Amino acid sequence: MDVVAPGHNHQGLSKAAKGEISEQLDRMVASPYFSHSKRLPNFLRFVVERTLTGDGENLKERTLGIEIFGRDPDYDTSSDPIVRVTAAELRKRMAQYYQEPAHQGELRISLPPGSYIPEFRGYKGANGSGLPEVESRAPVVREDTTSSEAPGRRRLLPALVLIVIAAVIIISGAAFFGNRIHQSGFNQFWQPILSTTDPVLLCIADQTKYSVIALRDASHPEQQIVLNDNLTAVVIDDLSATVKVAGILESRGKQYSLRGEEATTLDDLRRGPTVFVGAFDNAWTLRLTNSLRYHFANDDGIAHLWIADSASPGRSNWVVDRGVQLATNNYRDYAILARFTDVNTGKVAIVVAGVGRGGTRVAGEFLTDNADLAQLMRMAHAAGDKKNLEVVLSTQIIDGEPGSPKIEATYFW
Repeated sequence: MDVVAPGHNHQGLSKAAKGEISEQLDRMVASPYFSHSKRLPNFLRFVVERTLTGDGENLKERTLGIEIFGRDPDYDTSSDPIVRVTAAELRKRMAQYYQEPAHQGELRISLPPGSYIPEFRGYKGANGSGLPEVESRAPVVREDTTSSEAPGRRRLLPALVLIVIAAVIIISGAAFFGNRIHQSGFNQFWQPILSTTDPVLLCIADQTKYSVIALRDASHPEQQIVLNDNLTAVVIDDLSATVKVAGILESRGKQYSLRGEEATTLDDLRRGPTVFVGAFDNAWTLRLTNSLRYHFANDDGIAHLWIADSASPGRSNWVVDRGVQLATNNYRDYAILARFTDVNTGKVAIVVAGVGRGGTRVAGEFLTDNADLAQLMRMAHAAGDKKNLEVVLSTQIIDGEPGSPKIEATYFW
């Protein structure tokens, strides 16, 4: 048998192979998993195109930080982990993309952990010969068809075929049951909301009211006319979480309504489950979480905001310094995600609230992600399947964009 060892020589790919990889790249960055971000498509396109031109070996953290994110050549990668955070988020989005049934048969572009050199698998080619396991982790084995081969060695082929078949069955089974677990986690979390016949209220934060509005002239859109008006703004990160939750309710045929926190009354909360979005800009969130183990707190000048732990009153690990936040837009943000029965209304309440804006956005992503909820529900099961739960999340904010969520603490009761 001839053994062909794996390597990094993508220059040997045919023009057709590179063309299909480029087409797959375009499909991916145009999908909703990537199209709403600037960093992720730029990062993915850069590493793929550099790899296809044979420059993959130079895809190092510092190089990517300089060429993609405009960092100085001597920037500190330990204190500015933008490359690592973006790569981690990219791996998550790529996994979500390929979990969709419509994409499972497509050519696969992946980014192995610990590397910034992408792998490509599944190219068929016009002649059906396929792409030879580019960046494979194991050698590619070919049968030597010469007549001098010993009979004992020829008998290895059926055994190898059986091993491959068994591996495919195991991997397929794991993927199937893994998806079942994820879906089960999603259903377990949302079941108290989706099983009731009561409509759901989305209570979102009211923001600055404006007395004037700039409207564009229909005949001359480049011209603006300022008029008196009364408007209430919504922070786009709060809106992101709200849209994700609304999408879940809509897909399950669940009735829901939307109200600003100032317009929400206690009678509204008694009519059915409520999802509260936002923290320091939502009075209802602060009232409801004040009696929970993990709740929001701040100093007198609101220069520092944090999540407090009633079980450890002196703890201050989850703090956002607003001075750093406003000056750099690079900081670590925190959020509370909670689901519990409100003792005042007897209805289920869900809290999706960050200390900063990015925290709320990441909490909304966590709340609607199958894998994240499956992890949370496994923890709830280990704690005795309690009905009420509270989670403290953290995420790295870089240039105003949040990365993946990390569970900092949980409490079940």
